[in-house]
Amino acid sequence: MAYLHEEKIKILEETAVKIRESIIEMLLEAKSGHSAGPLGMTDVFAALYFHALKHDPKNPDWPERDRLALSNGHICPVQYAAMAHAGYFPVEELKTLRKFGTRLQGHPHRGALPGIETTSGPLGSGLSQIVGMALAARIDKKENWFYCLMSDAEQDAGNVWEGVMLAGKEKLYRIIGIIDRNNIQIDGFTEDIMPLEPLRAKYEAFNWHVIEVDGHNFEEIVNAVEEAKAIYEKPKLIIAHTIPGKGVSFMERKFEWHGVPPNKEQADKALAELRTLEGKIVSEHQ
Repeated sequence: MAYLHEEKIKILEETAVKIRESIIEMLLEAKSGHSAGPLGMTDVFAALYFHALKHDPKNPDWPERDRLALSNGHICPVQYAAMAHAGYFPVEELKTLRKFGTRLQGHPHRGALPGIETTSGPLGSGLSQIVGMALAARIDKKENWFYCLMSDAEQDAGNVWEGVMLAGKEKLYRIIGIIDRNNIQIDGFTEDIMPLEPLRAKYEAFNWHVIEVDGHNFEEIVNAVEEAKAIYEKPKLIIAHTIPGKGVSFMERKFEWHGVPPNKEQADKALAELRTLEGKIVSEHQ
């Protein structure tokens, strides 16, 4: 399957770099927040907000929109940055992240910012929220798609599996879950702290259709979403294998960057790398 032409892939690559730059700038300004997860999930968010999602930044409450819940809310800098670059609010507002009175809370807060569908904080709650929304839509005979983004370590939470079981039982085929399989959590590597494998088999046992992708390959991400939409018998899960800290060499694959922001020196180094990459993509695109 091929749903992206080369020109669109280049645009998504350039957009992803701009989002990563914004993430670094936001975290530096806030002096708190998470680095590794947002950078690692940037390509997934770029693929969603700039290609796959049915949404309207100028009309965030459009009834026909797809719904996206960020269950692992601590990676919200990537969602905020993607939304700003998509036109939900001014990019300049990103630098208010975590500041007093901001709309950009440290975890997404429904009602504070147009386009945020759920409030998150306690890990594990997002899937159950999405299941409720999908059930309500089925009763109302609506045809929206419902996306729930989760972390891999979040699968340790029992509430996740309550949602998994109910979605499978009810055959809620309009749910597309996406797990950031970056193999890290705040204290180390997932398989050392609480092994998750065989993760795919666990979801399949609860009647989910599972697709695994390279979370930095736009064609694979988009193809997976299209495959998920073509299956009407069960809920779907995309396991996106990502590199935490992607795009910043000294952050990549290091769990120590899970929950800390860069300082000025580190941010300057990170931005220099990203701007070099952006320049390369732009030159290839011309």
